[in-house]
Amino acid sequence: MTAQKITQPDVRHDWTRAEVEALINLPFPDLMFRAQELHRRYFDPTKVQISTLLSIKTGGCPEDCAYCPQSARHEKSVKAERLMALDKVMKEARAAKAAGAGRFCMGAAWRSPKDHDLDSVCEMIEGVKSLGLETCVTLGMLDSTQSQRLKDAGLDYYNHNLDTSEEFYGSIISTRTYQERLDTLSNVRDAGINVCCGGIVGMGEDLSDRAGLLMTLANLPKHPESVPINLLVRVEGTPLGNAEAVDPITFVRMIATARIMMPQSHVRLAAGRENMTDEAHALCFLAGANSIFCGEKLLTTPNPAEHRDRQLLSALGMTPMVQSEAEMGTLRPAVPDVAACEPALS
Repeated sequence: MTAQKITQPDVRHDWTRAEVEALINLPFPDLMFRAQELHRRYFDPTKVQISTLLSIKTGGCPEDCAYCPQSARHEKSVKAERLMALDKVMKEARAAKAAGAGRFCMGAAWRSPKDHDLDSVCEMIEGVKSLGLETCVTLGMLDSTQSQRLKDAGLDYYNHNLDTSEEFYGSIISTRTYQERLDTLSNVRDAGINVCCGGIVGMGEDLSDRAGLLMTLANLPKHPESVPINLLVRVEGTPLGNAEAVDPITFVRMIATARIMMPQSHVRLAAGRENMTDEAHALCFLAGANSIFCGEKLLTTPNPAEHRDRQLLSALGMTPMVQSEAEMGTLRPAVPDVAACEPALS
Protein backbone atom coordinates (compact mmCIF):
# COMPACT_ATOMS: atom_id res chain seq x y z
CA MET A 1 0.00 0.00 0.00
CA THR A 2 1.43 3.37 -0.99
CA ALA A 3 1.53 6.53 1.05
CA GLN A 4 -0.92 8.11 -1.39
CA LYS A 5 -3.57 5.48 -0.73
CA ILE A 6 -3.53 6.04 3.01
CA THR A 7 -3.91 9.81 2.75
CA GLN A 8 -7.32 10.59 4.29
CA PRO A 9 -9.01 13.38 6.22
CA ASP A 10 -7.17 14.16 9.44
CA VAL A 11 -9.59 12.57 11.93
CA ARG A 12 -10.81 9.08 11.10
CA HIS A 13 -12.51 6.22 12.93
CA ASP A 14 -12.43 3.59 10.18
CA TRP A 15 -8.83 2.41 10.03
CA THR A 16 -8.03 -1.11 8.85
CA ARG A 17 -5.12 -3.11 10.19
CA ALA A 18 -3.54 -3.27 6.74
CA GLU A 19 -3.59 0.53 6.52
CA VAL A 20 -1.99 0.91 9.92
CA GLU A 21 0.73 -1.63 9.17
CA ALA A 22 1.47 0.22 5.92
CA LEU A 23 1.67 3.48 7.82
CA ILE A 24 4.06 2.12 10.46
CA ASN A 25 6.26 0.70 7.68
CA LEU A 26 6.57 3.91 5.63
CA PRO A 27 10.14 5.02 4.94
CA PHE A 28 11.23 6.74 8.14
CA PRO A 29 11.63 10.23 6.62
CA ASP A 30 8.14 10.05 5.08
CA LEU A 31 6.57 8.80 8.32
CA MET A 32 8.24 11.52 10.37
CA PHE A 33 7.28 14.22 7.88
CA ARG A 34 3.61 13.23 7.94
CA ALA A 35 3.58 13.05 11.73
CA GLN A 36 5.29 16.43 12.10
CA GLU A 37 2.97 18.02 9.55
CA LEU A 38 -0.13 16.89 11.44
CA HIS A 39 1.37 17.71 14.80
CA ARG A 40 1.93 21.31 13.72
CA ARG A 41 -1.58 21.48 12.32
CA TYR A 42 -3.11 20.92 15.76
CA PHE A 43 -0.44 21.74 18.35
CA ASP A 44 2.46 24.06 18.98
CA PRO A 45 5.44 21.71 18.41
CA THR A 46 7.51 23.55 21.02
CA LYS A 47 5.05 22.84 23.86
CA VAL A 48 4.92 19.74 26.07
CA GLN A 49 2.16 18.90 28.54
CA ILE A 50 3.68 17.91 31.91
CA SER A 51 1.94 15.45 34.24
CA THR A 52 2.92 13.81 37.52
CA LEU A 53 1.83 10.28 38.45
CA LEU A 54 1.53 9.19 42.08
CA SER A 55 0.79 5.69 43.34
CA ILE A 56 -1.87 6.25 46.00
CA LYS A 57 -2.32 2.53 46.66
CA THR A 58 0.62 0.29 45.81
CA GLY A 59 0.84 -3.50 45.44
CA GLY A 60 -1.46 -6.38 46.28
CA CYS A 61 -3.33 -6.28 42.97
CA PRO A 62 -5.26 -9.50 42.21
CA GLU A 63 -4.75 -9.14 38.45
CA ASP A 64 -2.00 -11.08 36.65
CA CYS A 65 -0.75 -8.51 34.12
CA ALA A 66 2.57 -10.02 32.99
CA TYR A 67 4.43 -6.69 33.01
CA CYS A 68 3.34 -5.40 36.41
CA PRO A 69 5.29 -5.81 39.67
CA GLN A 70 2.20 -4.79 41.63
CA SER A 71 0.47 -8.08 40.91
CA ALA A 72 0.23 -10.28 43.98
CA ARG A 73 0.56 -13.28 41.68
CA HIS A 74 4.17 -12.62 40.66
CA GLU A 75 7.44 -13.57 42.27
CA LYS A 76 9.04 -10.57 44.01
CA SER A 77 5.90 -8.46 43.70
CA VAL A 78 6.03 -5.13 45.52
CA LYS A 79 4.73 -4.98 49.06
CA ALA A 80 1.03 -4.23 49.40
CA GLU A 81 0.30 -0.90 51.05
CA ARG A 82 -2.81 0.88 52.28
CA LEU A 83 -4.46 3.75 50.43
CA MET A 84 -2.43 6.92 50.96
CA ALA A 85 -3.82 9.53 53.34
CA LEU A 86 -5.33 12.70 51.88
CA ASP A 87 -2.78 15.05 53.46
CA LYS A 88 0.12 13.12 51.94
CA VAL A 89 -1.51 13.20 48.50
CA MET A 90 -2.02 16.95 48.79
CA LYS A 91 1.62 17.43 49.75
CA GLU A 92 2.69 15.55 46.62
CA ALA A 93 0.25 17.52 44.47
CA ARG A 94 1.60 20.86 45.70
CA ALA A 95 5.15 19.71 44.96
CA ALA A 96 4.10 18.61 41.47
CA LYS A 97 2.52 21.98 40.74
CA ALA A 98 5.62 23.77 41.99
CA ALA A 99 7.71 21.64 39.61
CA GLY A 100 5.60 22.74 36.63
CA ALA A 101 3.03 19.93 36.31
CA GLY A 102 -0.35 20.87 34.91
CA ARG A 103 -1.99 17.52 35.55
CA PHE A 104 -1.80 15.32 38.64
CA CYS A 105 -2.50 11.62 38.09
CA MET A 106 -3.24 9.13 40.86
CA GLY A 107 -3.03 5.36 40.45
CA ALA A 108 -4.33 2.59 42.69
CA ALA A 109 -3.54 -1.12 42.28
CA TRP A 110 -7.11 -2.39 42.31
CA ARG A 111 -9.12 -4.65 40.04
CA SER A 112 -12.01 -2.28 40.70
CA PRO A 113 -12.52 0.22 43.53
CA LYS A 114 -14.89 -0.46 46.44
CA ASP A 115 -17.39 2.20 47.48
CA HIS A 116 -15.45 3.27 50.58
CA ASP A 117 -12.26 3.52 48.52
CA LEU A 118 -14.07 5.69 46.00
CA ASP A 119 -15.14 8.03 48.81
CA SER A 120 -11.49 8.67 49.64
CA VAL A 121 -10.45 9.06 46.01
CA CYS A 122 -13.21 11.60 45.40
CA GLU A 123 -11.84 13.67 48.31
CA MET A 124 -8.40 13.53 46.72
CA ILE A 125 -9.80 14.66 43.37
CA GLU A 126 -11.58 17.61 44.98
CA GLY A 127 -8.43 18.57 46.89
CA VAL A 128 -6.14 18.41 43.87
CA LYS A 129 -8.64 20.37 41.76
CA SER A 130 -8.63 23.10 44.40
CA LEU A 131 -4.92 23.65 43.62
CA GLY A 132 -5.72 24.47 40.01
CA LEU A 133 -4.39 21.18 38.64
CA GLU A 134 -6.12 18.89 36.17
CA THR A 135 -6.95 15.54 37.74
CA CYS A 136 -6.54 12.01 36.42
CA VAL A 137 -6.97 8.66 38.15
CA THR A 138 -6.48 5.02 37.22
CA LEU A 139 -8.31 2.64 39.55
CA GLY A 140 -9.07 -0.43 37.45
CA MET A 141 -12.48 -1.30 36.05
CA LEU A 142 -15.43 1.04 36.58
CA ASP A 143 -19.17 0.66 36.15
CA SER A 144 -21.42 3.52 35.09
CA THR A 145 -22.31 4.52 38.67
CA GLN A 146 -18.67 4.69 39.75
CA SER A 147 -17.80 6.72 36.66
CA GLN A 148 -20.53 9.23 37.44
CA ARG A 149 -19.32 9.58 41.04
CA LEU A 150 -15.86 10.46 39.81
CA LYS A 151 -17.30 12.95 37.34
CA ASP A 152 -19.34 14.59 40.10
CA ALA A 153 -16.15 14.94 42.17
CA GLY A 154 -14.62 16.92 39.31
CA LEU A 155 -12.40 14.29 37.67
CA ASP A 156 -10.95 15.48 34.37
CA TYR A 157 -9.31 12.31 33.00
CA TYR A 158 -9.55 8.57 33.57
CA ASN A 159 -6.68 6.32 32.51
CA HIS A 160 -7.44 2.77 31.45
CA ASN A 161 -5.00 1.32 28.93
CA LEU A 162 -5.79 -1.40 26.41
CA ASP A 163 -2.11 -2.47 26.60
CA THR A 164 -1.99 -4.32 23.27
CA SER A 165 -4.14 -5.78 20.49
CA GLU A 166 -7.19 -7.88 21.30
CA GLU A 167 -5.52 -10.90 19.68
CA PHE A 168 -2.35 -10.71 21.82
CA TYR A 169 -4.08 -9.58 25.00
CA GLY A 170 -4.66 -13.10 26.34
CA SER A 171 -0.91 -13.73 26.30
CA ILE A 172 -0.42 -10.88 28.78
CA ILE A 173 -3.49 -10.90 31.03
CA SER A 174 -6.00 -13.62 31.95
CA THR A 175 -7.87 -12.06 34.88
CA ARG A 176 -9.93 -9.56 32.90
CA THR A 177 -11.06 -9.50 29.29
CA TYR A 178 -10.39 -7.01 26.53
CA GLN A 179 -14.11 -6.29 26.37
CA GLU A 180 -14.14 -5.40 30.07
CA ARG A 181 -11.52 -2.77 29.34
CA LEU A 182 -13.58 -1.40 26.46
CA ASP A 183 -16.67 -1.37 28.69
CA THR A 184 -14.84 0.74 31.29
CA LEU A 185 -13.79 3.20 28.58
CA SER A 186 -17.40 3.44 27.45
CA ASN A 187 -18.65 4.05 31.00
CA VAL A 188 -16.06 6.77 31.52
CA ARG A 189 -16.89 8.46 28.22
CA ASP A 190 -20.63 8.30 28.90
CA ALA A 191 -20.07 10.06 32.24
CA GLY A 192 -18.39 12.96 30.42
CA ILE A 193 -14.84 12.25 31.64
CA ASN A 194 -11.92 12.65 29.26
CA VAL A 195 -10.23 9.38 28.31
CA CYS A 196 -6.54 8.57 28.71
CA CYS A 197 -5.83 5.27 26.95
CA GLY A 198 -2.83 3.73 25.25
CA GLY A 199 -0.62 0.69 25.42
CA ILE A 200 2.79 -0.88 25.88
CA VAL A 201 5.48 -1.66 23.33
CA GLY A 202 7.95 -4.49 23.95
CA MET A 203 5.87 -7.30 25.47
CA GLY A 204 6.64 -9.76 22.66
CA GLU A 205 3.94 -8.47 20.35
CA ASP A 206 4.49 -8.29 16.59
CA LEU A 207 3.81 -5.56 14.03
CA SER A 208 0.22 -6.74 13.56
CA ASP A 209 -0.43 -6.43 17.30
CA ARG A 210 1.01 -2.91 17.42
CA ALA A 211 -1.13 -1.95 14.47
CA GLY A 212 -4.15 -3.58 16.12
CA LEU A 213 -3.70 -1.56 19.30
CA LEU A 214 -3.52 1.75 17.44
CA MET A 215 -6.41 0.73 15.18
CA THR A 216 -8.64 -0.02 18.17
CA LEU A 217 -7.76 3.30 19.84
CA ALA A 218 -8.31 5.35 16.69
CA ASN A 219 -11.57 3.57 15.85
CA LEU A 220 -13.20 4.37 19.20
CA PRO A 221 -16.26 6.64 18.76
CA LYS A 222 -14.06 9.50 20.00
CA HIS A 223 -10.28 9.47 20.10
CA PRO A 224 -8.76 9.41 23.60
CA GLU A 225 -7.74 12.89 24.65
CA SER A 226 -4.46 11.41 25.92
CA VAL A 227 -2.68 8.43 24.35
CA PRO A 228 0.21 7.14 26.52
CA ILE A 229 2.69 4.99 24.62
CA ASN A 230 4.72 3.00 27.15
CA LEU A 231 8.02 1.25 26.53
CA LEU A 232 8.06 -1.91 28.62
CA VAL A 233 10.06 -1.58 31.82
CA ARG A 234 11.44 -5.09 32.35
CA VAL A 235 11.04 -5.83 36.06
CA GLU A 236 12.78 -8.83 37.58
CA GLY A 237 10.31 -11.34 38.99
CA THR A 238 7.56 -10.60 36.46
CA PRO A 239 6.86 -12.90 33.49
CA LEU A 240 8.22 -10.23 31.14
CA GLY A 241 11.34 -9.54 33.17
CA ASN A 242 13.54 -10.97 30.41
CA ALA A 243 11.61 -9.70 27.39
CA GLU A 244 13.64 -8.66 24.37
CA ALA A 245 14.38 -4.94 24.23
CA VAL A 246 12.74 -2.81 21.53
CA ASP A 247 15.03 -0.64 19.42
CA PRO A 248 14.39 3.13 19.59
CA ILE A 249 13.42 3.51 15.90
CA THR A 250 10.64 0.94 16.31
CA PHE A 251 9.34 2.86 19.31
CA VAL A 252 9.50 6.19 17.47
CA ARG A 253 7.50 4.65 14.62
CA MET A 254 4.72 3.88 17.12
CA ILE A 255 4.74 7.47 18.34
CA ALA A 256 4.60 8.87 14.81
CA THR A 257 1.81 6.51 13.76
CA ALA A 258 -0.25 7.36 16.84
CA ARG A 259 0.19 11.06 16.03
CA ILE A 260 -1.00 10.59 12.44
CA MET A 261 -3.98 8.45 13.40
CA MET A 262 -5.07 10.60 16.36
CA PRO A 263 -3.89 14.10 15.40
CA GLN A 264 -5.93 15.96 18.02
CA SER A 265 -4.83 13.79 20.95
CA HIS A 266 -1.94 14.34 23.31
CA VAL A 267 0.53 11.53 22.62
CA ARG A 268 2.42 10.86 25.83
CA LEU A 269 5.83 9.35 26.41
CA ALA A 270 5.06 7.34 29.52
CA ALA A 271 6.92 4.39 31.07
CA GLY A 272 10.40 3.48 29.88
CA ARG A 273 11.85 6.97 29.51
CA GLU A 274 14.50 6.31 32.14
CA ASN A 275 16.35 4.06 29.67
CA MET A 276 15.88 6.32 26.64
CA THR A 277 18.69 8.58 25.43
CA ASP A 278 18.18 12.30 24.91
CA GLU A 279 18.40 11.64 21.18
CA ALA A 280 15.58 9.08 21.36
CA HIS A 281 13.48 11.58 23.32
CA ALA A 282 14.14 14.23 20.67
CA LEU A 283 13.04 11.87 17.88
CA CYS A 284 9.85 11.10 19.81
CA PHE A 285 9.07 14.81 20.14
CA LEU A 286 9.71 15.26 16.42
CA ALA A 287 7.36 12.33 15.77
CA GLY A 288 4.57 14.16 17.60
CA ALA A 289 4.87 13.23 21.27
CA ASN A 290 3.77 16.25 23.31
CA SER A 291 3.23 14.96 26.83
CA ILE A 292 5.47 13.41 29.48
CA PHE A 293 5.37 12.41 33.12
CA CYS A 294 7.78 14.19 35.41
CA GLY A 295 8.89 12.93 38.82
CA GLU A 296 11.27 10.25 40.01
CA LYS A 297 8.76 7.38 39.74
CA LEU A 298 5.91 6.14 37.57
CA LEU A 299 3.94 4.18 40.14
CA THR A 300 6.76 1.74 41.05
CA THR A 301 9.27 2.08 38.18
CA PRO A 302 12.00 4.73 37.68
CA ASN A 303 11.48 7.92 35.67
CA PRO A 304 14.06 10.50 34.54
CA ALA A 305 15.07 13.02 37.18
CA GLU A 306 13.29 16.35 36.96
CA HIS A 307 16.51 18.25 36.22
CA ARG A 308 17.24 15.98 33.26
CA ASP A 309 13.85 16.74 31.70
CA ARG A 310 14.33 20.47 32.28
CA GLN A 311 17.77 20.39 30.67
CA LEU A 312 16.54 18.38 27.69
CA LEU A 313 13.51 20.59 27.02
CA SER A 314 15.70 23.67 27.32
CA ALA A 315 18.24 22.25 24.88
CA LEU A 316 15.43 21.53 22.40
CA GLY A 317 13.85 24.97 22.84
CA MET A 318 10.66 23.43 24.24
CA THR A 319 8.56 24.60 27.18
CA PRO A 320 5.71 23.21 29.32
CA MET A 321 2.15 23.85 28.20
CA VAL A 322 0.04 26.16 30.30
CA GLN A 323 -3.42 25.00 31.33
CA SER A 324 -5.22 26.65 28.40
CA GLU A 325 -2.92 24.87 25.91
CA ALA A 326 -3.43 21.41 27.38
CA GLU A 327 -6.87 20.76 25.87
CA MET A 328 -7.46 18.51 22.87
CA GLY A 329 -5.78 19.90 19.77
CA THR A 330 -7.65 22.18 17.41
CA LEU A 331 -6.70 23.47 13.98
CA ARG A 332 -4.03 26.14 14.27
CA PRO A 333 -3.24 29.02 11.93
CA ALA A 334 -0.93 28.15 9.09
CA VAL A 335 2.70 27.84 10.16
CA PRO A 336 4.84 30.68 8.76
CA ASP A 337 7.20 29.82 5.92
CA VAL A 338 10.61 28.92 7.34
CA ALA A 339 12.18 31.36 4.86
CA ALA A 340 10.37 34.21 6.56
CA CYS A 341 12.30 33.45 9.74
CA GLU A 342 15.72 33.49 8.08
CA PRO A 343 17.87 36.60 8.37
CA ALA A 344 18.45 38.50 5.14
CA LEU A 345 21.88 37.94 3.65
CA SER A 346 23.88 41.09 2.98
